Amino acid sequence: MKTRSAIPDSRATRATVLGMLLLVYTFNFIDRQIIGILAVPIKAELALTDTQLGALGGLAFALFYTALGIPIALLADRRSRTWIVTSALLLWSGFTALCGLATGFWQLFLCRLGVGVGEAGGVAPSYSLIADYFPSAQRGRAMAIYSLGIPIGSASGVVLGGWIASTVDWRTAFFVVGLSGIAIAPLFRFVVREPVRGRFDRQIAKAPAASIRSVFAHVARKPSFWLLSFGASCSSIVGYGLMFWLPSFFRRSLGLTLFDVSLFYGALLLVGGIIGVLGGGMLVDRIGTARRSAYALVPAAAFLLAIPFYVAGVLGETPVRSFLLLLPPTALGLMWLGPVLAALQHLAPPSMRATASAMFLFINNLIGIGFGTLFFGFVSDALGTRQDDNSLRDAILIGLIFYVVAAGLFLAASTRLDRDWED
Repeated sequence: MKTRSAIPDSRATRATVLGMLLLVYTFNFIDRQIIGILAVPIKAELALTDTQLGALGGLAFALFYTALGIPIALLADRRSRTWIVTSALLLWSGFTALCGLATGFWQLFLCRLGVGVGEAGGVAPSYSLIADYFPSAQRGRAMAIYSLGIPIGSASGVVLGGWIASTVDWRTAFFVVGLSGIAIAPLFRFVVREPVRGRFDRQIAKAPAASIRSVFAHVARKPSFWLLSFGASCSSIVGYGLMFWLPSFFRRSLGLTLFDVSLFYGALLLVGGIIGVLGGGMLVDRIGTARRSAYALVPAAAFLLAIPFYVAGVLGETPVRSFLLLLPPTALGLMWLGPVLAALQHLAPPSMRATASAMFLFINNLIGIGFGTLFFGFVSDALGTRQDDNSLRDAILIGLIFYVVAAGLFLAASTRLDRDWED
């Protein structure tokens, strides 16, 4: 398939494309995370345990999301990335709407599997598109702006889902967000054009796209790729786990209503998330040119700084105190996105970028999403009964150990980035 190369190379064009990619990624996270705010009414109506809720929030989504990510990325290294993202948006949005029809655990589990199937085609092709719309010196900020879809989407899902569930019911929340995603898919396809691969790199990607074996052989020689991948996955255990379980924690331990939780946690995600994501990208673009190890050192420092704030925030006895204490670690926990995603684009040549990104996402999401929410739910069930308000709090405190592991892996990666880097 031929790509359209006559794309105006202007700041306005790049901003428009990045804005559309951000919009799609926002819906990606609305559909991915809305089940967290809806967990309480879903649990009550369908009589689920915390372990089952954890499986719905993580394992059900992660199974096909991770398994299909690499095959779809191989296709994205050969075919139109814009068509792949458009098709993925239609698919995951449709399955999100179907979640509203579920009447039991397994029906909802299968619908969440479908959401994961669709979202498998959204992220890695988008990373590759950004790398071909923005030169190297701007990629940290561009990846950070794209990654704002995480806090904006998560906050939107929490507030919108909480409001609809409070005023109507949780099923309507799934219908509304799913159908909205379907509506924007044609707009994305119309606006975002397919760029030439590697057009800002020294080696233009004229050769055929690499096979999965050659991509694996390429990144296998780069220890920094694996250290960044497993470091990010350990941080995602905490990130995805808390994103799913904190709304339930606020209801159980702070006694907030569902709508109050949606406003409280939505504000936390939006303010803290935007500060953290943009701060990480801007900081690494400023210091990373002279010191490539900064792409790993910035996230490592952020994780270690986040731990004491999380401990104090979870132990806070009032909503205001918890909000003020949880705001800094919410920002710090997302500072890794811009630096790490930008660094990954320099660990493989243009013809391998989508597939290499998908390998990173496979590790990060299988461990982070698949294990994170399930881990916190399982530990909560193991520590107490459903009536024990403190069991979930204790599970959250135990899970913070994964931030220590993540920081250690990123520190190790910082010593290898100079040798593994490709221009």
